[in-house]
Amino acid sequence: MEIAISLAIIGIALVAIIGVLPAGMRIQRENREIGTINQDATVFIEHIRDGTHKQSETDLANYIFAITNYQTPYTGNPPAPGTTTTVGYDNNYLADDSRIVGLLSTPQFTDNAGNPLPNLAFGGFSNHVVAYVRSMNGIAIEKPPQGNSTLREASFSYRVLCENLPVQSGVLPPPWSAQIYNAGDRVETNINGQATFWKALVDIDDTTNPPYAPGLSVLWARDGYTQTLLDNSRELRLTFYWPLLPNNALPNSPFHQTYRTVVGGKLQHVVDTNVTPNVDLYFFQPQLYVTNAIQAMGPLP
Repeated sequence: MEIAISLAIIGIALVAIIGVLPAGMRIQRENREIGTINQDATVFIEHIRDGTHKQSETDLANYIFAITNYQTPYTGNPPAPGTTTTVGYDNNYLADDSRIVGLLSTPQFTDNAGNPLPNLAFGGFSNHVVAYVRSMNGIAIEKPPQGNSTLREASFSYRVLCENLPVQSGVLPPPWSAQIYNAGDRVETNINGQATFWKALVDIDDTTNPPYAPGLSVLWARDGYTQTLLDNSRELRLTFYWPLLPNNALPNSPFHQTYRTVVGGKLQHVVDTNVTPNVDLYFFQPQLYVTNAIQAMGPLP
């Protein structure tokens, strides 16, 4: 009788344990995947921020096996979206880190020549770049130089939506008018659709030493520092979706996580003419920021 009661108690406990075990294993797997995503996100951000140009480096090429750009044209007045074109790149093109970083840094808004735009108010192209990735962190046996392709393809994989956005300026200075501005006030004028910021150097009410009449253009100078800050600051937003299924599709309700940072530096546009058709690549150049700021400010008064 005691043995039977003991077995009954053990059986009830085992049923409870077996019921909880799948949930525990699922939570453990999800935590492991989130940890891997966090580590991989740091790698992506650092590579894009550094603007890697070295064609000899192939670290990312071992893990990123495809990149797709969903490009939508905007035309008309006001601009309206047209038919989206899908441009894909596979391992044949993604042979080194330079090409991979150049594609992942594609700005979200570009003109017909591929140059970055602040917005689509006057038309252009909207770019949504998606990378297909096998995790860079995790179990070592799944990583290159693993020769078993089946094991590599069965490893944890995900998608990354890369968005390179201009930083919005927030509250703009008041528009140009006949209003009298005090020293240090800023105004905005519009030349060919491009916003140009100016700053008063002296009080235009001052008609002494030297005698200035109110409203003369000599009282205004280019506020290059403000414009340079805007031109050299971009928001980088990476959204990870996982897990990838064997056919590289996502489940109906995938996990997702977004990482955002601001990158300071000039965005350089480079055209890769080694392939047909040519490919637009983009690289951040943080080292040029100070030089650009000094040149934009012009000579000191």
